[in-house]
Amino acid sequence: MMDNNRDENRTEGNENEVFLAKENDQSTSYSARNVMHDQEKKKRGFGWFRPLLGGVIGGSIALGIYTFTPLGDHDSQDTVKQSSSQQQTQSVTAKSTSSESSKSSSKSSSSSAFNSEDSSKISDMVEDLSPAIVGITNLQAQSNSSLFGSDSSGSSSDSSEDTESGSGSGVIFKKENGKAYIITNNHVVEGASSLKVSLYDGTAVTAKLVGSDSLTDLAVLQISDDHVTKVASFGDSSDLRTGETVIAIGDPLGKDLSRTVTQGIVSGVDRTVSMSTSAGQTSINVIQTDAAINPGNSGGPLLNTDGKIVGINSMKISEDDVEGIGFAIPSNDVKPIAEELLSKGQIERPYIGVSMLDLEQVPQNYQEGTLGLFGSQLNKGVYIREVASGSPAEKAGLKAEDIIISLKGKEIDTGSELRNILYKDANIGDTVEVKILRNGKEMTKKIKLDQKEETTS
Repeated sequence: MMDNNRDENRTEGNENEVFLAKENDQSTSYSARNVMHDQEKKKRGFGWFRPLLGGVIGGSIALGIYTFTPLGDHDSQDTVKQSSSQQQTQSVTAKSTSSESSKSSSKSSSSSAFNSEDSSKISDMVEDLSPAIVGITNLQAQSNSSLFGSDSSGSSSDSSEDTESGSGSGVIFKKENGKAYIITNNHVVEGASSLKVSLYDGTAVTAKLVGSDSLTDLAVLQISDDHVTKVASFGDSSDLRTGETVIAIGDPLGKDLSRTVTQGIVSGVDRTVSMSTSAGQTSINVIQTDAAINPGNSGGPLLNTDGKIVGINSMKISEDDVEGIGFAIPSNDVKPIAEELLSKGQIERPYIGVSMLDLEQVPQNYQEGTLGLFGSQLNKGVYIREVASGSPAEKAGLKAEDIIISLKGKEIDTGSELRNILYKDANIGDTVEVKILRNGKEMTKKIKLDQKEETTS
């Protein structure tokens, strides 16, 4: 209120000052005219002509000075030029800003469109492929015994029923002759007395185990194709590059989160990791990814953005200080195993017929005192615990407590290295060279490989 009053008073004062100034101007002008009038009275010699002549001359001089000097148009021209310049500058600036804004908007729009298009492409792919993804439940027989051992009739009340032991995921990769086939992990189905498969539409069906292979952690199941509407196809895992986008689909933590989709990148290709299996320790080639893989995702597909299977999710590193390290078996390794399991029900591999142990697990005093090893011979190679009767190893002259240090010209430190050479670089019927240590002395033996028996390593 006080500020408003001050403004009003100031305004009134300004108006009064203006008013007084006008009065003063009028007063001054009036006085000047009166002086001139008095002077005119005194100078009656020229009469009225002199003031008139003076006025004409004075006006002409003033008009000439104004017309023929820059002063006449300087201010107005400068004002016009400055205004024009300012308008031009503003116009250029506006155009520049508009252009940059347009470019920025164009880039932003382009980037947004790309991201939106990419996201839409993935969403379309997931929607299209989801019917080929299944959930798998491993049911195992559990014995139920009555607390008193028999019922009221005196008969035994021992019984068994299948209860859920675990669950995982799988993907339908083939459909023919009224049957559909699912690829999954061996550890998802291992030990099952029966298997249930949950389809996309919620239908639960019984599955048959066609074949499994613990060393590659792969298995193939068979179901009726009555409710199967989609089949996934394999891509070429050798085309994968680090940084490429991949998508995992599966049932993490069970049916409640079925067909969960996670996205990540290929963190690494051609990784080798050690894996413990029911057939022993082995090393497998894997794809590393940061796409979230959780318990229940095992056996589900790792997909590229075209919807092709580039891997089968198999494992992850699960430690408190580790995040985003999962592994998938490359599709190029999966396909031949799947086809062989379909045609034969098992993977036929060459074997040598020995049970073995990594030498580094044998106490050093035993290595030195009993096995006769010394120096660089210690802790390197595979210790033979037992040789199977009639096996290729026995026929070649290998004995218990021999140490295998080389196979096919490749040095061996562990049993997993021996298996990798045997299963990947040799075939049934091949004759391979084996170097051993016996009582500290190096020997060379030749073994003709036979078909692998299930009861031996």
